[in-house]
Amino acid sequence: MSETQVLKAALRTKLGKGASRASRRAEYIPAVVYGNKKDAVSISVFRNDLVKVINRGNFFSNTLDLEIDGKKERVLPRDIQLHPVTDWPLHVDFLRLSSDAMIAIAIPVTFINQETSPGLKRGGVLNIVRHEVELNCPANAILAEIVVDLAGLDIGHTIHFSAVTLPAGVTPVITDRDFTIATLQAPSGLKSEEAAAAEA
Repeated sequence: MSETQVLKAALRTKLGKGASRASRRAEYIPAVVYGNKKDAVSISVFRNDLVKVINRGNFFSNTLDLEIDGKKERVLPRDIQLHPVTDWPLHVDFLRLSSDAMIAIAIPVTFINQETSPGLKRGGVLNIVRHEVELNCPANAILAEIVVDLAGLDIGHTIHFSAVTLPAGVTPVITDRDFTIATLQAPSGLKSEEAAAAEA
């Protein structure tokens, strides 16, 4: 499961473009918290703290404990606006999560045991069809990653989602087909040799 990190925030009493620009000059990023049948709340977070969370990776699939004036709320980042030149964050939207909520979220796919794949040892190429898979996860148990084991797989093997083991309570959003996550393809040189052998 993904690790929950604490991000401190403060309530914003002054709103509007001028107040937002003043916050950014003071290295605080305007943000809003909404959802879970509660009113939206305007907050600000310290820019360096937010950047650290973003740089961890998978920003939109990691829950946060947002600490606002000493009170914590479990949230999920849903949107971020970045400066077109500097890429500094300008505004962030956070979604409140109740402990029993289910949420559809894109989870990154990680491939392991490349060194024990006969196909990759022979020069095969891993063609990744899906770098992320959307799953229905409990809000308090969001997966950090989907792990695909390449051990023993040879050239020509297709990895379908049915090969992935999910914890209880987690289901794929796509349920009408066993979709492909990746394939092990022959390198172009080997394809040429096989074609020449077939012609002969």
